Amino acid sequence: MPEYVNWLRHASPYINAHRDCTFVVMLPGDGVEHPNFGNIVHDLVLLHSLGVRLVLVHGSRPQIETRLAARGLIPHYHHGMRITDAATLECVIDAVGQLRIAIEARLSMDMASSPMQGSRLRVASGNLVTARPIGVLEGVDYHHTGEVRRVDRKGINRLLDERSIVLLSPLGYSPTGEIFNLACEDVATRAAIDLGADKLLLFGADPGLIDENGRLVRELRPQQVPAHLQRLGNNYQAELLDAAAEACRGGVARSHIVSYAEDGALLTELFTRDGGGTLVAQEQFEVVREAAIEDVGGLLDLISPLEEQGILVRRSREVLEREIEQFSVVEREGMIIACAALYQIADSDAGELACLAVNPEYRHGGRGDELLERIETRARAQGLKTLFVLTTRTAHWFRERGFVPSSVERLPSARASLYNYQRNSKIFEKAL
Repeated sequence: MPEYVNWLRHASPYINAHRDCTFVVMLPGDGVEHPNFGNIVHDLVLLHSLGVRLVLVHGSRPQIETRLAARGLIPHYHHGMRITDAATLECVIDAVGQLRIAIEARLSMDMASSPMQGSRLRVASGNLVTARPIGVLEGVDYHHTGEVRRVDRKGINRLLDERSIVLLSPLGYSPTGEIFNLACEDVATRAAIDLGADKLLLFGADPGLIDENGRLVRELRPQQVPAHLQRLGNNYQAELLDAAAEACRGGVARSHIVSYAEDGALLTELFTRDGGGTLVAQEQFEVVREAAIEDVGGLLDLISPLEEQGILVRRSREVLEREIEQFSVVEREGMIIACAALYQIADSDAGELACLAVNPEYRHGGRGDELLERIETRARAQGLKTLFVLTTRTAHWFRERGFVPSSVERLPSARASLYNYQRNSKIFEKAL
Protein backbone atom coordinates (compact mmCIF):
# COMPACT_ATOMS: atom_id res chain seq x y z
CA MET A 1 0.00 0.00 0.00
CA PRO A 2 1.43 3.44 -0.88
CA GLU A 3 2.49 5.35 2.23
CA TYR A 4 0.33 8.37 1.40
CA VAL A 5 -2.81 6.18 1.32
CA ASN A 6 -2.13 4.91 4.83
CA TRP A 7 -1.33 8.44 6.05
CA LEU A 8 -4.53 9.85 4.57
CA ARG A 9 -6.64 7.17 6.23
CA HIS A 10 -5.08 7.89 9.62
CA ALA A 11 -5.45 11.65 9.09
CA SER A 12 -9.15 11.51 8.20
CA PRO A 13 -10.42 11.71 11.83
CA TYR A 14 -8.38 14.90 12.30
CA ILE A 15 -9.59 16.35 9.01
CA ASN A 16 -13.16 15.95 10.24
CA ALA A 17 -12.33 17.23 13.73
CA HIS A 18 -10.59 20.40 12.48
CA ARG A 19 -13.26 21.45 9.98
CA ASP A 20 -14.90 24.79 10.94
CA CYS A 21 -12.45 25.21 13.85
CA THR A 22 -10.62 28.48 14.44
CA PHE A 23 -6.82 28.29 14.53
CA VAL A 24 -4.60 31.25 15.38
CA VAL A 25 -1.15 30.75 13.83
CA MET A 26 1.82 32.84 14.96
CA LEU A 27 4.86 33.03 12.63
CA PRO A 28 7.78 35.18 13.82
CA GLY A 29 9.81 37.32 11.46
CA ASP A 30 12.61 34.73 11.46
CA GLY A 31 10.12 32.21 10.11
CA VAL A 32 9.06 34.51 7.29
CA GLU A 33 12.72 34.86 6.25
CA HIS A 34 13.44 31.12 6.47
CA PRO A 35 13.71 29.06 3.23
CA ASN A 36 10.87 26.86 4.52
CA PHE A 37 8.42 29.79 4.52
CA GLY A 38 7.02 28.80 1.12
CA ASN A 39 6.16 25.33 2.43
CA ILE A 40 4.44 26.84 5.47
CA VAL A 41 2.30 28.96 3.14
CA HIS A 42 1.33 25.82 1.20
CA ASP A 43 0.37 24.08 4.45
CA LEU A 44 -1.76 27.04 5.54
CA VAL A 45 -3.52 26.97 2.18
CA LEU A 46 -4.20 23.26 2.70
CA LEU A 47 -5.70 23.93 6.14
CA HIS A 48 -7.91 26.64 4.65
CA SER A 49 -9.08 24.25 1.90
CA LEU A 50 -10.02 21.70 4.59
CA GLY A 51 -12.39 24.18 6.23
CA VAL A 52 -10.14 25.56 8.99
CA ARG A 53 -10.80 29.21 9.92
CA LEU A 54 -7.33 30.78 9.95
CA VAL A 55 -5.98 33.84 11.71
CA LEU A 56 -2.30 34.39 10.84
CA VAL A 57 -0.20 36.63 13.08
CA HIS A 58 3.28 37.57 11.82
CA GLY A 59 6.28 38.99 13.62
CA SER A 60 8.93 41.39 12.34
CA ARG A 61 11.88 41.51 14.78
CA PRO A 62 14.77 40.69 12.41
CA GLN A 63 13.31 42.93 9.72
CA ILE A 64 13.16 45.83 12.20
CA GLU A 65 16.76 45.16 13.27
CA THR A 66 17.87 45.31 9.63
CA ARG A 67 16.24 48.71 9.13
CA LEU A 68 17.64 50.10 12.37
CA ALA A 69 21.15 49.01 11.32
CA ALA A 70 20.70 50.56 7.87
CA ARG A 71 19.87 53.90 9.51
CA GLY A 72 22.68 53.64 12.04
CA LEU A 73 20.24 53.38 14.95
CA ILE A 74 21.03 51.31 18.04
CA PRO A 75 18.19 49.08 19.29
CA HIS A 76 17.29 49.43 22.97
CA TYR A 77 15.55 46.84 25.15
CA HIS A 78 14.40 46.62 28.74
CA HIS A 79 13.32 43.29 30.20
CA GLY A 80 13.35 41.82 26.71
CA MET A 81 10.94 44.44 25.27
CA ARG A 82 11.95 46.85 22.56
CA ILE A 83 11.89 50.54 23.45
CA THR A 84 10.18 52.15 20.46
CA ASP A 85 11.06 55.80 20.17
CA ALA A 86 9.91 57.92 17.20
CA ALA A 87 12.85 56.94 14.95
CA THR A 88 12.43 53.24 15.79
CA LEU A 89 8.70 53.44 15.12
CA GLU A 90 9.42 54.55 11.55
CA CYS A 91 11.53 51.39 11.08
CA VAL A 92 8.79 49.29 12.66
CA ILE A 93 6.10 50.68 10.35
CA ASP A 94 8.35 50.20 7.30
CA ALA A 95 9.22 46.59 8.25
CA VAL A 96 5.69 45.57 9.19
CA GLY A 97 4.15 47.18 6.12
CA GLN A 98 6.51 45.47 3.70
CA LEU A 99 6.14 42.12 5.46
CA ARG A 100 2.36 42.28 5.43
CA ILE A 101 2.33 43.02 1.70
CA ALA A 102 4.85 40.24 1.02
CA ILE A 103 2.77 37.70 2.97
CA GLU A 104 -0.42 38.79 1.20
CA ALA A 105 1.38 38.36 -2.13
CA ARG A 106 2.49 34.81 -1.23
CA LEU A 107 -1.04 33.90 -0.20
CA SER A 108 -2.38 35.33 -3.47
CA MET A 109 -0.33 33.09 -5.75
CA ASP A 110 -2.25 30.86 -8.15
CA MET A 111 0.54 29.21 -10.12
CA ALA A 112 -0.18 26.23 -12.33
CA SER A 113 1.25 22.88 -11.18
CA SER A 114 1.84 24.19 -7.66
CA PRO A 115 0.10 23.64 -4.30
CA MET A 116 -1.38 27.14 -4.70
CA GLN A 117 -3.18 26.37 -7.97
CA GLY A 118 -6.89 27.10 -7.70
CA SER A 119 -6.68 28.23 -4.07
CA ARG A 120 -8.25 31.67 -4.77
CA LEU A 121 -7.68 32.91 -1.23
CA ARG A 122 -8.88 36.18 0.21
CA VAL A 123 -6.60 37.75 2.80
CA ALA A 124 -8.07 40.40 5.09
CA SER A 125 -6.25 42.73 7.44
CA GLY A 126 -6.84 46.15 8.97
CA ASN A 127 -7.31 48.00 12.23
CA LEU A 128 -8.46 44.88 14.07
CA VAL A 129 -6.22 45.26 17.14
CA THR A 130 -6.65 48.09 19.63
CA ALA A 131 -3.57 48.82 21.74
CA ARG A 132 -2.47 50.96 24.66
CA PRO A 133 1.00 52.18 25.65
CA ILE A 134 3.05 50.23 28.15
CA GLY A 135 4.16 53.60 29.49
CA VAL A 136 6.95 54.00 32.03
CA LEU A 137 8.20 50.94 33.92
CA GLU A 138 10.98 51.16 36.52
CA GLY A 139 11.72 54.65 35.27
CA VAL A 140 12.07 53.50 31.65
CA ASP A 141 9.79 55.10 29.05
CA TYR A 142 8.79 52.59 26.38
CA HIS A 143 7.41 55.34 24.12
CA HIS A 144 5.51 53.64 21.26
CA THR A 145 5.82 50.10 22.57
CA GLY A 146 2.36 48.89 23.52
CA GLU A 147 0.24 45.96 24.55
CA VAL A 148 -3.04 44.62 23.22
CA ARG A 149 -6.11 46.25 24.72
CA ARG A 150 -8.67 44.29 22.72
CA VAL A 151 -9.12 42.36 19.50
CA ASP A 152 -12.08 43.10 17.19
CA ARG A 153 -13.73 39.72 17.74
CA LYS A 154 -16.89 40.50 15.77
CA GLY A 155 -14.98 41.96 12.85
CA ILE A 156 -12.57 39.01 12.64
CA ASN A 157 -15.35 36.43 12.93
CA ARG A 158 -17.27 38.16 10.15
CA LEU A 159 -14.20 37.92 7.91
CA LEU A 160 -13.69 34.27 8.85
CA ASP A 161 -17.36 33.55 8.09
CA GLU A 162 -16.69 34.95 4.61
CA ARG A 163 -13.87 32.38 4.20
CA SER A 164 -11.07 34.95 4.39
CA ILE A 165 -7.72 34.32 6.02
CA VAL A 166 -7.28 37.10 8.57
CA LEU A 167 -3.76 38.53 8.73
CA LEU A 168 -2.79 40.39 11.91
CA SER A 169 0.41 42.43 12.11
CA PRO A 170 2.30 43.36 15.30
CA LEU A 171 0.89 46.88 15.23
CA GLY A 172 -2.01 48.24 17.24
CA TYR A 173 -3.96 51.45 17.13
CA SER A 174 -5.36 53.58 19.93
CA PRO A 175 -8.70 55.44 19.89
CA THR A 176 -6.66 58.65 19.68
CA GLY A 177 -5.00 57.53 16.43
CA GLU A 178 -1.62 56.53 17.83
CA ILE A 179 0.35 53.54 16.50
CA PHE A 180 2.00 51.07 18.86
CA ASN A 181 4.64 48.42 18.29
CA LEU A 182 3.39 45.10 19.74
CA ALA A 183 4.91 41.70 20.41
CA CYS A 184 3.50 39.18 17.91
CA GLU A 185 3.21 36.65 20.75
CA ASP A 186 0.97 39.07 22.63
CA VAL A 187 -1.20 39.65 19.56
CA ALA A 188 -1.53 35.91 18.86
CA THR A 189 -2.31 34.97 22.45
CA ARG A 190 -4.92 37.68 22.92
CA ALA A 191 -6.49 36.90 19.53
CA ALA A 192 -6.74 33.22 20.43
CA ILE A 193 -8.32 33.97 23.81
CA ASP A 194 -10.72 36.68 22.62
CA LEU A 195 -11.86 34.64 19.60
CA GLY A 196 -12.30 31.49 21.68
CA ALA A 197 -9.97 29.74 19.23
CA ASP A 198 -9.75 25.95 19.20
CA LYS A 199 -5.96 26.06 18.81
CA LEU A 200 -3.04 28.44 19.07
CA LEU A 201 -0.12 27.34 16.87
CA LEU A 202 3.23 28.97 17.63
CA PHE A 203 6.20 28.65 15.27
CA GLY A 204 9.74 28.70 16.64
CA ALA A 205 13.19 27.65 15.51
CA ASP A 206 13.14 24.41 17.53
CA PRO A 207 10.74 21.46 17.08
CA GLY A 208 9.13 22.38 20.40
CA LEU A 209 10.22 22.51 24.03
CA ILE A 210 13.59 20.79 24.48
CA ASP A 211 14.36 19.44 27.96
CA GLU A 212 17.71 19.51 29.78
CA ASN A 213 18.70 16.22 28.12
CA GLY A 214 18.06 17.52 24.62
CA ARG A 215 14.79 15.59 24.17
CA LEU A 216 11.53 16.94 22.86
CA VAL A 217 8.83 17.40 25.50
CA ARG A 218 5.68 16.29 23.69
CA GLU A 219 3.00 17.34 26.17
CA LEU A 220 2.57 19.66 29.14
CA ARG A 221 -0.15 20.94 31.43
CA PRO A 222 -0.15 24.72 32.00
CA GLN A 223 0.72 24.20 35.66
CA GLN A 224 3.94 22.39 34.62
CA VAL A 225 5.17 25.34 32.55
CA PRO A 226 6.63 27.60 35.33
CA ALA A 227 9.29 25.00 36.21
CA HIS A 228 10.44 24.92 32.58
CA LEU A 229 10.41 28.71 32.34
CA GLN A 230 12.73 28.91 35.32
CA ARG A 231 15.12 26.49 33.62
CA LEU A 232 15.00 28.23 30.24
CA GLY A 233 15.60 31.76 31.49
CA ASN A 234 15.13 34.63 29.02
CA ASN A 235 15.14 32.99 25.60
CA TYR A 236 12.64 32.74 22.78
CA GLN A 237 11.62 29.20 23.63
CA ALA A 238 10.52 30.49 27.03
CA GLU A 239 8.46 33.25 25.35
CA LEU A 240 6.65 30.69 23.21
CA LEU A 241 6.02 28.38 26.15
CA ASP A 242 4.71 31.24 28.27
CA ALA A 243 2.36 32.32 25.45
CA ALA A 244 1.09 28.74 25.02
CA ALA A 245 0.35 28.40 28.73
CA GLU A 246 -1.32 31.82 28.93
CA ALA A 247 -3.63 30.92 26.04
CA CYS A 248 -4.65 27.68 27.74
CA ARG A 249 -5.32 29.48 31.01
CA GLY A 250 -7.45 31.91 28.99
CA GLY A 251 -9.68 29.14 27.67
CA VAL A 252 -7.92 27.95 24.51
CA ALA A 253 -8.17 24.16 24.53
CA ARG A 254 -4.78 23.43 23.02
CA SER A 255 -1.62 25.34 22.17
CA HIS A 256 1.10 23.83 19.98
CA ILE A 257 4.75 24.81 19.49
CA VAL A 258 6.25 23.64 16.18
CA SER A 259 9.29 24.39 14.04
CA TYR A 260 9.27 26.84 11.15
CA ALA A 261 12.51 25.22 9.91
CA GLU A 262 11.08 21.72 9.50
CA ASP A 263 9.10 21.02 6.34
CA GLY A 264 5.61 19.72 7.20
CA ALA A 265 5.92 20.30 10.96
CA LEU A 266 2.50 21.98 11.09
CA LEU A 267 0.74 19.11 9.29
CA THR A 268 2.54 16.48 11.36
CA GLU A 269 1.41 18.19 14.55
CA LEU A 270 -2.21 18.51 13.44
CA PHE A 271 -2.85 15.29 11.52
CA THR A 272 -0.93 12.56 13.36
CA ARG A 273 -1.68 11.03 16.73
CA ASP A 274 1.72 11.80 18.27
CA GLY A 275 2.35 15.10 16.51
CA GLY A 276 5.82 16.52 16.03
CA GLY A 277 6.02 19.45 18.44
CA THR A 278 5.03 20.33 22.00
CA LEU A 279 1.39 20.38 23.07
CA VAL A 280 0.23 22.49 26.02
CA ALA A 281 -3.31 21.53 26.96
CA GLN A 282 -5.67 21.72 29.93
CA GLU A 283 -7.09 18.25 29.40
CA GLN A 284 -4.99 15.13 29.59
CA PHE A 285 -3.72 13.99 26.21
CA GLU A 286 -3.38 10.38 27.36
CA VAL A 287 -5.42 8.80 30.16
CA VAL A 288 -5.41 5.57 32.11
CA ARG A 289 -8.98 4.54 32.95
CA GLU A 290 -11.33 1.62 33.38
CA ALA A 291 -12.67 0.15 30.16
CA ALA A 292 -16.23 0.62 28.92
CA ILE A 293 -18.33 -1.38 26.48
CA GLU A 294 -17.48 1.17 23.74
CA ASP A 295 -13.83 0.09 24.00
CA VAL A 296 -14.39 -3.49 22.82
CA GLY A 297 -13.55 -2.70 19.19
CA GLY A 298 -10.35 -0.89 20.19
CA LEU A 299 -9.35 -3.76 22.47
CA LEU A 300 -9.82 -6.26 19.65
CA ASP A 301 -7.63 -4.17 17.36
CA LEU A 302 -4.93 -4.06 20.04
CA ILE A 303 -4.85 -7.69 21.16
CA SER A 304 -5.70 -9.58 17.95
CA PRO A 305 -2.14 -9.40 16.52
CA LEU A 306 -0.75 -10.69 19.83
CA GLU A 307 -3.29 -13.51 19.87
CA GLU A 308 -2.25 -14.52 16.35
CA GLN A 309 1.37 -14.69 17.52
CA GLY A 310 0.34 -16.90 20.44
CA ILE A 311 1.44 -14.34 23.01
CA LEU A 312 -2.07 -13.84 24.39
CA VAL A 313 -4.94 -16.27 24.89
CA ARG A 314 -7.68 -15.72 22.29
CA ARG A 315 -10.74 -13.78 23.43
CA SER A 316 -13.80 -13.40 21.25
CA ARG A 317 -15.83 -10.20 21.04
CA GLU A 318 -18.51 -11.88 23.15
CA VAL A 319 -15.98 -12.74 25.88
CA LEU A 320 -14.60 -9.19 25.87
CA GLU A 321 -18.08 -7.71 26.10
CA ARG A 322 -18.88 -9.98 29.03
CA GLU A 323 -15.58 -9.29 30.84
CA ILE A 324 -15.09 -5.63 29.91
CA GLU A 325 -15.34 -4.46 33.53
CA GLN A 326 -12.18 -6.42 34.34
CA PHE A 327 -10.08 -4.27 31.96
CA SER A 328 -8.14 -1.06 32.42
CA VAL A 329 -6.92 0.79 29.34
CA VAL A 330 -4.61 3.58 28.21
CA GLU A 331 -6.40 5.87 25.73
CA ARG A 332 -4.52 8.29 23.51
CA GLU A 333 -6.46 10.65 21.25
CA GLY A 334 -9.41 8.25 21.08
CA MET A 335 -7.27 5.16 20.43
CA ILE A 336 -6.73 2.29 22.89
CA ILE A 337 -2.95 1.83 22.97
CA ALA A 338 -2.60 -0.46 26.00
CA CYS A 339 -4.73 -2.68 28.23
CA ALA A 340 -4.63 -5.08 31.16
CA ALA A 341 -7.25 -7.11 33.04
CA LEU A 342 -7.71 -8.17 36.65
CA TYR A 343 -9.65 -11.35 37.45
CA GLN A 344 -10.45 -12.21 41.03
CA ILE A 345 -9.90 -15.94 41.57
CA ALA A 346 -12.92 -17.61 43.16
CA ASP A 347 -12.77 -18.80 46.77
CA SER A 348 -9.45 -17.07 47.42
CA ASP A 349 -7.83 -13.74 48.26
CA ALA A 350 -5.80 -13.85 45.04
CA GLY A 351 -6.23 -12.29 41.62
CA GLU A 352 -4.80 -12.81 38.17
CA LEU A 353 -3.27 -10.11 35.99
CA ALA A 354 -4.10 -11.02 32.40
CA CYS A 355 -4.05 -9.66 28.86
CA LEU A 356 -1.38 -7.01 29.46
CA ALA A 357 -0.75 -5.56 25.99
CA VAL A 358 0.81 -2.37 24.63
CA ASN A 359 0.66 -1.17 21.03
CA PRO A 360 4.14 -1.75 19.50
CA GLU A 361 4.49 1.94 18.62
CA TYR A 362 4.14 2.90 22.31
CA ARG A 363 6.19 0.27 24.13
CA HIS A 364 8.91 2.55 25.45
CA GLY A 365 6.86 5.10 27.36
CA GLY A 366 6.14 3.26 30.61
CA ARG A 367 2.51 2.38 29.75
CA GLY A 368 2.98 -1.19 30.96
CA ASP A 369 4.17 0.09 34.33
CA GLU A 370 1.21 2.48 34.54
CA LEU A 371 -1.22 -0.36 33.91
CA LEU A 372 0.53 -2.68 36.36
CA GLU A 373 0.25 0.00 39.04
CA ARG A 374 -3.42 0.46 38.16
CA ILE A 375 -4.13 -3.26 38.42
CA GLU A 376 -2.28 -3.57 41.73
CA THR A 377 -4.26 -0.62 43.12
CA ARG A 378 -7.53 -2.21 42.01
CA ALA A 379 -6.49 -5.55 43.52
CA ARG A 380 -5.70 -4.01 46.90
CA ALA A 381 -9.02 -2.16 46.83
CA GLN A 382 -10.74 -5.53 46.40
CA GLY A 383 -8.88 -6.92 49.40
CA LEU A 384 -6.65 -9.26 47.39
CA LYS A 385 -3.37 -10.37 48.93
CA THR A 386 -1.61 -12.02 46.01
CA LEU A 387 -1.41 -11.25 42.30
CA PHE A 388 -0.63 -14.08 39.87
CA VAL A 389 0.39 -13.76 36.23
CA LEU A 390 0.82 -16.47 33.58
CA THR A 391 3.10 -15.62 30.67
CA THR A 392 4.95 -17.29 27.83
CA ARG A 393 7.10 -14.44 26.52
CA THR A 394 7.52 -11.68 29.11
CA ALA A 395 8.85 -13.47 32.19
CA HIS A 396 11.79 -11.11 32.69
CA TRP A 397 9.59 -8.02 32.53
CA PHE A 398 7.48 -9.29 35.43
CA ARG A 399 10.50 -10.46 37.44
CA GLU A 400 12.01 -6.97 37.15
CA ARG A 401 8.82 -5.62 38.73
CA GLY A 402 8.78 -7.74 41.86
CA PHE A 403 7.08 -10.94 40.66
CA VAL A 404 8.70 -14.21 41.75
CA PRO A 405 8.52 -17.65 40.10
CA SER A 406 5.57 -19.76 41.24
CA SER A 407 3.91 -23.00 40.22
CA VAL A 408 0.56 -24.59 39.38
CA GLU A 409 0.46 -25.94 42.92
CA ARG A 410 0.57 -22.38 44.29
CA LEU A 411 -2.45 -21.33 42.22
CA PRO A 412 -5.83 -21.37 43.97
CA SER A 413 -7.73 -24.51 42.96
CA ALA A 414 -10.30 -22.61 40.88
CA ARG A 415 -7.50 -21.30 38.63
CA ALA A 416 -5.24 -24.36 38.79
CA SER A 417 -8.02 -26.52 37.33
CA LEU A 418 -8.04 -24.29 34.21
CA TYR A 419 -4.27 -24.32 33.64
CA ASN A 420 -3.41 -25.16 30.01
CA TYR A 421 -0.46 -27.58 30.07
CA GLN A 422 -0.12 -27.42 26.29
CA ARG A 423 0.46 -23.67 26.46
CA ASN A 424 2.97 -24.30 29.28
CA SER A 425 2.84 -20.74 30.62
CA LYS A 426 5.32 -19.72 33.30
CA ILE A 427 3.62 -18.71 36.55
CA PHE A 428 4.68 -15.77 38.72
CA GLU A 429 3.21 -14.22 41.83
CA LYS A 430 3.56 -11.02 43.81
CA ALA A 431 2.46 -10.25 47.34
CA LEU A 432 0.36 -7.10 47.53
